[in-house]
Amino acid sequence: MSSIIDGVDYGPLAVLIGTWSGVLGMDISPEPDGDDHNPYFETLVFEPAGDVDNAEVQELVSVRYHQVVTRKRDNKIFHNETGYLIWQADTRLLMQTLSIPRGLSLVAGGSVNATQHAVTFEVAAAADSQDWPIAQSPFLTEHAFTKSFTHQITVQGDQLSYSETMLVSIYGEEHTHIDSNQLTR
Repeated sequence: MSSIIDGVDYGPLAVLIGTWSGVLGMDISPEPDGDDHNPYFETLVFEPAGDVDNAEVQELVSVRYHQVVTRKRDNKIFHNETGYLIWQADTRLLMQTLSIPRGLSLVAGGSVNATQHAVTFEVAAAADSQDWPIAQSPFLTEHAFTKSFTHQITVQGDQLSYSETMLVSIYGEEHTHIDSNQLTR
């Protein structure tokens, strides 16, 4: 697969472009009923978003994504996320911006590791990070505060797997919230 699309070199982000779906998702998060394991299926769409210059100095390319996650037990959407993965080729910097309609947005930073067989994207953000912050509504800050976020995506051909971990202060305690899935393009 070429990394050049419509004259823009997307570098390692090119392997993400397409529509992915998976039925092996597992959400491990605190629930009031005590059932912390929630199987899910999802669709994840990545599309080219072009290149951009920041202050005529920083050269970036990005892919836009939309992730819709549906709980298997009741067939209800419980996560709907939009964002960008952004690549700065000259510094090899990877960024992810995301927003979920619960009053949470973040900017995470990290790196890409490409081998002959796979491309792995890794980013992290933290509520107290000056460089890679998490922004939350006053309600979330008081009731379901996200302290940290890590996200790893690995693509091997038409297979994508990911793991996302958040440290959340909810129900008066700290909990680790993990989402993971395997998807096919």
